[in-house]
Amino acid sequence: MSPFRRSLSNILAVAYKETMVLRHDRALIAMVVAQPLMMLFLFGVALSNKPANVPWAVMDRSHTAMSRRLVEEIHATGYFLEPIRVGSYEEGQVLLRRGSVLVFLVVPSTLRRDHERGHSQVQLLVDGSDPLSAARVAAYINQVAAAFSLEPPSRSASPAAAVSLRQRFWFNSTLRDRDFFMAVVGGMLLTNFCLSISSLGLVGERESGTYEQMLSLPTRSLEIVLGKLLPYVGVGYGVATFALLGAGVLFGIWPAGSVVTLYLVTLPFMLASLAAGAFVSTLATTSAQAVFISVFFILPSFVLSGTMFPYQLMPDGVRHLGGIFPLRWYQIAVRRIFSRGGELGDVLGPVLVLSGIFLLFLVLIQRRMKPRLG
Repeated sequence: MSPFRRSLSNILAVAYKETMVLRHDRALIAMVVAQPLMMLFLFGVALSNKPANVPWAVMDRSHTAMSRRLVEEIHATGYFLEPIRVGSYEEGQVLLRRGSVLVFLVVPSTLRRDHERGHSQVQLLVDGSDPLSAARVAAYINQVAAAFSLEPPSRSASPAAAVSLRQRFWFNSTLRDRDFFMAVVGGMLLTNFCLSISSLGLVGERESGTYEQMLSLPTRSLEIVLGKLLPYVGVGYGVATFALLGAGVLFGIWPAGSVVTLYLVTLPFMLASLAAGAFVSTLATTSAQAVFISVFFILPSFVLSGTMFPYQLMPDGVRHLGGIFPLRWYQIAVRRIFSRGGELGDVLGPVLVLSGIFLLFLVLIQRRMKPRLG
């Protein structure tokens, strides 16, 4: 047999052996099938650049049939939820700062009189944190206002009958896309790092044959897991610092709020993400399975968390599903700090949720790990 044929025969023999191994790896095959289905669902159903379910607030100082009809016509476009009625300008501003609404419409008390004189105007405050959505939402309201008329549709209104908008974009007045993405680069890097590194920890011990030896140590299973995760917290802070300095030095994007608060909220986020990776490691039996499962977690985390697309505009079921990912709550907190100048009190909610996710994963890990040998 020639050297070429011998080499080809050896390659095919090894390939046959690996094929047999893959054939019996049901978990890996399931993940290979599930990932395309997940991608089809995310990009075919969950994601869209078309605004929907937009939360908004209205302060109606006019209290006339005209103002009520203007609000109804905006709501009738199908892009907006039922408006939140507020009684003061300050209340609407608070809702915008908290991210509870994306649009705040202020109708003046003189709307009817101004409309009859041909120069009616309302104020529109839009959350500009997400530039694309902000521009589209403002455009939809502009279309409604421009076509608005007191007369029935059968009677054409003069061009002067339209309502003009005095609009202002908050938190990103120039609608720069870079501000939207750079604020959460650190969170995306940490998600990838934490899940990738911790998902291989326990399964690596199992593959090397030291898993039972590790469990035989005079330590509890959670102590072992936490001991494995803590060194990565320091590395994670290095990654977060690199992302923060990179955004600031290279692009001039610094947090408008407290940097100390940013670092504080990063801790429960890293612990929750590392614990999620450790839980993946308890599910997998091989490193390949761990990698596939972690990717299955990382990609939806990027998409459904709101880092690339605003989660407020997603369909109801999909929007709620994204709440299980730590990145959802971290990006909420980070954007409040970067764009809105938030302090610790403004991000306390996300911090508590992240802490709860971390504790939940610890409980799941403890149930998955086998009891200590003894």
